[in-house]
Amino acid sequence: MKGPKHTLCRRIGQCIWGLPNCPTNSRVIKSREGGESTSTPKAYPAGQHGPTKRRNKLSTYGELLLEKQKLRTFYNLSEHQLQFIYKKAKQGQGITGDKLLRLLEMRLVTVVYRGGLTSTIFAARQAVSHRHILVDGKIVDRASFVVKPGQVVSISSERSPMLSTIAKGIDAPLPAYLQKDKEECKVTVTHEPLPEEINSNVTISRVVEYYAR
Repeated sequence: MKGPKHTLCRRIGQCIWGLPNCPTNSRVIKSREGGESTSTPKAYPAGQHGPTKRRNKLSTYGELLLEKQKLRTFYNLSEHQLQFIYKKAKQGQGITGDKLLRLLEMRLVTVVYRGGLTSTIFAARQAVSHRHILVDGKIVDRASFVVKPGQVVSISSERSPMLSTIAKGIDAPLPAYLQKDKEECKVTVTHEPLPEEINSNVTISRVVEYYAR
């Protein structure tokens, strides 16, 4: 994703990823002289009139569009990528929304992020594209690579010592379908995620409704 990454967060008034450094949260700022101050949360749209702009009630279409945008932003996808994955989720039997979330969660870039090998989805994409990520010991540089249950995603300490050090310091909560060996910088996919195990802060049924219009 190019440009400011928290624009949508500011528009909806909360951080999509739950990150503490989002502008929608107050933060402690340290000055060069050693002093500290607390920033004012920017939980309003960007722009000159953002702080005073009223939040208008969204139409039904607006609500559906917002949920789709939240999903796309959360997983750092282009519109074309999300449409492609949605079409794939529509195929075969099962609930489309559940399959859509499962496909999104099993992307390599998402496993790297969810598994705590990087602190953000953006850092995860960069790590994958820069060939720092291994799947079952082999380099995979495609963010869209689909990880299967039983496969191990890891960072090579020899090839990427700095990234490994960062990963060891990340203490993010793991979803139930992932198992992390922090010292070895390895994440194992134990099973395909169940709908109730996926936390994306998105009402997935509205996303399906948006594309089904």
